[in-house]
Amino acid sequence: MVSVSNVRNSSNDKFMASIVSAVALTKQVATGSAELVILDDVSFDIEEGETVAVVGASGSGKTTLLGLLAGLDLPTSGSVRLAGSDLASLDEDGRAALRGAAVGFVFQSFQLLPALTALENVMLPLELSGSTQARATATQLLERVGLAARLAHYPRQLSGGEQQRVAIARAFGGPPRVLFADEPTGNLDSTTGSEITDLMFDLNRERSTTLVLVTHDEKLSQRCGRRLRLAGGRLVADERG
Repeated sequence: MVSVSNVRNSSNDKFMASIVSAVALTKQVATGSAELVILDDVSFDIEEGETVAVVGASGSGKTTLLGLLAGLDLPTSGSVRLAGSDLASLDEDGRAALRGAAVGFVFQSFQLLPALTALENVMLPLELSGSTQARATATQLLERVGLAARLAHYPRQLSGGEQQRVAIARAFGGPPRVLFADEPTGNLDSTTGSEITDLMFDLNRERSTTLVLVTHDEKLSQRCGRRLRLAGGRLVADERG
């Protein structure tokens, strides 16, 4: 089992230069009698505090890569280090503990629990992590994302943009060292999507959280300091600036 305190302190170790590191990452799945290669020998490092967009056509392996970096899935070969831990050395519980200590997620589909209010959705992971200030922290985060008047509202009572704001507040509750976002503006109109983008980057700056996002939106990707471009499961470009 990974220690939460070790995760929080790992950035102080001089030999831990990268918050995320992928080495020769390959993912294959069986399709009948053949093997489908989704990712092929992908390697890169991400430094703490970077903003990185993973871009490429549909089917290029972007979402699969995000899942591997977060320890939601394991590669066929290669390795991932996340917040100083080799994911292959951890069992499922260990990877879950690491995610709880160091990782936040924002998804295209929001993934809020419909039976919980906005406040309760943000409080839940804080309570599960043992926080004694879950309600106060969740309230502050929802106020920060502009939802002070929506604390008692259920997801069905919120607009898409408001639901994504709740999801962002939940993701930053840790607070995470790395935020993984999968098409965070994909279900939003352009104006709301722009507001959500501004919010994520504001929180990235305020909290020095590393931001790794998958997007088809070229304007969103250009706001990141770096773009990892995939094609056919391979890393074909690593663009900065």
